[in-house]
Parts: sequence; C-alpha cells; structure tokens
Amino acid sequence: MSDRIFAGGGGVDYAEPQALLLGYANRHGLIAGATGTGKTVTLQILAEGFSAAGVPVVLADVKGDLSGLAKPGVAEGKLHEAFVKRSQTIGLDLEYKAFPVAFWDIWGEQGHPLRATVAEMGPVLIARMLELTEPQEGVLNIAFRLADEQGLPLLDFKDLTAVLAFLAENAKSINPAWGYVAPASIGAIQRRLLVLENQGGAAMFGEPALELADLMRQSDDGRGVINILAADRLMNTPRLYSMVLLWILSELFEELPEVGNPDKPRLVFFFDEAHLLFDGAPKALIDRIEQVARLIRSKGVGVYFVTQNPADVPEVVLGQLGNRVQHALRAFTAKDQRELRQAAQNYRANPRFSIEDAIREVGTGEAVTSFLEAKGVPGVAERTLIRPPSSFNGPLTLAERAAVIAASPLAAKYEKLLDRDSAFEMLARRAARAADEAAGAAAEDAPAEGGGYNRARRYDPTPRYRTPKADAPAPKRSSGASRSDSVTQTFAKSFARQLGTKSGQALVRGILGTLFRGK
Repeated sequence: MSDRIFAGGGGVDYAEPQALLLGYANRHGLIAGATGTGKTVTLQILAEGFSAAGVPVVLADVKGDLSGLAKPGVAEGKLHEAFVKRSQTIGLDLEYKAFPVAFWDIWGEQGHPLRATVAEMGPVLIARMLELTEPQEGVLNIAFRLADEQGLPLLDFKDLTAVLAFLAENAKSINPAWGYVAPASIGAIQRRLLVLENQGGAAMFGEPALELADLMRQSDDGRGVINILAADRLMNTPRLYSMVLLWILSELFEELPEVGNPDKPRLVFFFDEAHLLFDGAPKALIDRIEQVARLIRSKGVGVYFVTQNPADVPEVVLGQLGNRVQHALRAFTAKDQRELRQAAQNYRANPRFSIEDAIREVGTGEAVTSFLEAKGVPGVAERTLIRPPSSFNGPLTLAERAAVIAASPLAAKYEKLLDRDSAFEMLARRAARAADEAAGAAAEDAPAEGGGYNRARRYDPTPRYRTPKADAPAPKRSSGASRSDSVTQTFAKSFARQLGTKSGQALVRGILGTLFRGK
C-alpha cells in the first residue's frame, strides 16, 4: 500500500507528482476556491485516496454530487475525454471503480437516520443551533442540570420541551445557586424550539443514536467506508447543518483515545461550506473549535475545511491546517484583492511564479497546492493539475441510492425509531399521579352543599367565601390542596393545560411526526 495520496501533477508541464502524505494527513487541511473551480472534485479524489488506503471518511454532500462515489465512472460520461486527456498529461493510469459508501440523513429519506440524544448534543451546541443569547443559554444549562438532578433522561425532542415546561412552572423553587430563571428566557427558548421543530430539526433527536464505531468501518476488502451525510435539504437551515457536523466532530474528540502520530489517520472528516460554522460564532465557540482542531490530530483524526475563501476560516483555526489546495479566487473588488493577497501569503513561496497571480489565474480542475513534507514542513507551493476521479462524477439515481442503503449492514440497526422511558414519560406519570391526588384532596374538602367547589362544576358562580357561622368548625385543609402545591403537582397542572390547548395538541402532532408528513 502506498504511503501517499496522488493529488495531481505539478511543475511547468505537470509532470511532477503532487501527493498528500498519509503520515501527515491528520495535520488537517483546507480546500478553498470560488464556485465552479473544482473544489468538489478535489474533495472526491481525496476521499477516494483515503478510502483506498483503508481510512474511513465522513463528509457532507451539499449538492448531491458526491453520492457518485458509490458508482464507478463510465466511459460514456460527458467528461470522459477530458479526464483521459488530463490523466495522460499527469501520467495517471485512469481506472474507473466504485468505493464503499454508507449514506446518512437526518430525516432518514436519503440514508440511514442520523440521530443524537438531547443529552449527547448538550446545551452549548443546542444553544448555538437555536441562536440563543447568553442569558438564554444559561437558562438552558439550568434545564439540563435540573434534568440530571431529577433523574430525567433527555433523549428526544419532547423530553427537552417537557423539562422546559417543568422548569417554567417551578422557576421560583429552583436552587438559588443556579441563578435567576426569567420566564421570558424560557419562553424565548420554547419559541426557538418551535422554529426548529417547524424546520424538521426535531427529527435528529432520539434513539438509536449514532455510534461512532459505525463511522469508522472498513469494507471486506480493507478499504475505508466513505460516510456521506445528505445535506441538500439540511442546507436550508445552515445553523442546524453546521451544528450537526460540529456535534460529530466533538463526539470524535471526546470519545476517541490518544494514538500519537499514526502512519495514517484513523478517520478523516471533511467540513464542507465551513463558513457556516464560523459566521457569527462567539469567540468562546471559535476557541473551542481551535482547541479541537489542535488536539484531535493526536487521536488520529484529520479535519479538512472546504470553503470558498480562506478568509472564511478564523486565523487561529487556519493556522492548524497544514495541507492546502487553493483553487481560483476572483478579485473583482478591493476587498477581494486584499483577501487574495492574504491567501497567497499563507503559502511557501515558489521562485518560478507569483502565487498571487497563480491563485487568480488557475483554471477549473487546477489549483495551487502545498502538502506537508518530511518532518511536517510545508511544501513549496505548486500549480497542480488535479487528477480526475475514479468514481462517477455526479449524483446517483434514486434507485441506485436505495440499493446501496438496502445492502448496508447498518440498515436494520438504525431504521426503527426507539422511544424509551425518559423525561417526557416520567413527567407525564408524575403529572397524572399529582392530578389524581389533587382531585382526591379537593373532593374531601368540597362542602356538601352551597357555593364554592363542587364535583359537578369546577367553579360555582356564587361567591367562593362565606362568613362562617360562629360555631362552625375550621375547615380541614389537606396538604394536597395547600397553597404551596408540590413541584410535581404544579407541573401536573401546567402539563394538563398545555395538552388541553390547541397549541399543545399541535406540539403532540409534531412529536408523533405527522406534522412534517402533511397530515
């Protein structure tokens, strides 16, 4: 097996092989360039190279084109002649072949359902997904803490909404050490959750949750499986898209053990449309991403950011990306020209040409590359003609995709949704018990006749309080009907009110999944 991935030919006549060394592939990388300059093909050929070397890959398919990795290229393809000519130029013996692929999809339509529990996603990523303010994020953290202390597992979307309702009704009883819980903040979170639910985002919370081992598989012939997340629909909600990928990356960082400097990565992760991750991100989140990028390489994971402009990636993260493929950048405005100069400064100079001019002039399928060499030294920048892919250049048909999904050994594991006993069910049982206790206590306290509460009508229109007779005994007051209801009883009333309203019924429809099927 080769210790490198052939990326294309460089030099004056493109005869000098340009390759990514597997031993430095976990030093991360960058694929950048304007729309239509060849970034997708570069991502495709690198994914092929890693798979051939036995390295599993995770990537998001933003346009649907990368599904073609599961199918060999064809001589009848419209780019076949161009690919053959390019192969001859760079000295490649082009051979069309398919690669082992596993398809994933949050909604389970274009791949195996990709799910996470609410607890696994955590308050930080959920707050970012919901675009919460700092005080609102603090309240969300309190909700998670409350769930932990009350023994309420947060598994799916309805668990989170139930715990927030529980928190809203008992805000005054919350541990004062956690801070003040403003009803307005809870309401804002609930509204943002409703928006997420309307966008279909609730589908990603639940079980069976993704097991990382299923992203790190090899095929029977030893090639790494390429995991493709369908992201064409997901891109309609950019914040959800970026948080799903960041969650996978965070799980890899948290769970994988240290392996030092392996001969090849254990897994390579491509983060397409990377600017969506950083747009408007608070400094704390960027610092976290920089920490993950810096430390995850020792766990054998390589991270490759794919974006239009290197300026989309913060400097603290950009400095961690050792392997670079820069496709053409357009420089129409003064800002574009400044960013072009800045991009050129990130490369080791080549005396044969101006890197700034090269980045402006390279054509489609051509790029300025710099791969790490021995001892991790950045290679000299080179104009490189990118090799053509071996797999199909374009999307699979629906029938072809369905066949791959059906043949996958993971199909039986993830297709059926599980609904274990968790926060929603536990709180519902508490509410039912508390409601029964309150009803029983109220029945005991109800006067035999006259005004006030009676069992036939919840409220009597006559005055509730009457002047007691002088010899009348003091009315009994049970603990269940006391002014200070228990936490559970208070929640019971709130829960019953929510389920009795039209909005509560709409929420249940969303929980059952019918809201998004047009029923």
